[in-house]
Amino acid sequence: MTTLADAAATDDFGRRIAAALGVFDAGLVVSLAGELGAGKTALARAVIQALGHRGHVVSPSYTLVEPYAFESRTLYHLDLYRLGDPEELEFLGVREIDTRRDWVFVEWAERGTGFLPGLDLEIEIAYAGRGRKAHASAYSDAGKRFLETLFETT
Repeated sequence: MTTLADAAATDDFGRRIAAALGVFDAGLVVSLAGELGAGKTALARAVIQALGHRGHVVSPSYTLVEPYAFESRTLYHLDLYRLGDPEELEFLGVREIDTRRDWVFVEWAERGTGFLPGLDLEIEIAYAGRGRKAHASAYSDAGKRFLETLFETT
């Protein structure tokens, strides 16, 4: 459990995740879960910027998928809140993402059930007073290894 007292703490947590991704040897599919406004997009933005993206990081609320290319990998940020039918993901090329190499961060992953690759990790962000709490759960060996990497690099 990680306490996110304010926006700066969320950015710091994003930088820690990015540092762990930088030394992680595999792709990863991560669900960012939580209520509207809990900070899912803010956390994804912090990770993307900490990985070295210099442009604007947009919320994929309307495009559903935003790719961010880095040296040897791509981070795909998906926001499925407005997804009408999980089958729409087929037309967006989600199944073509190389999840053995690339990273996928998905908001509202439950709306893509059956068409998303299997989740490795879930980071749930919940309101806690004026701040937030983030809790990570691993669903695969890759997710477990990533959490070990995350805690070793922080």
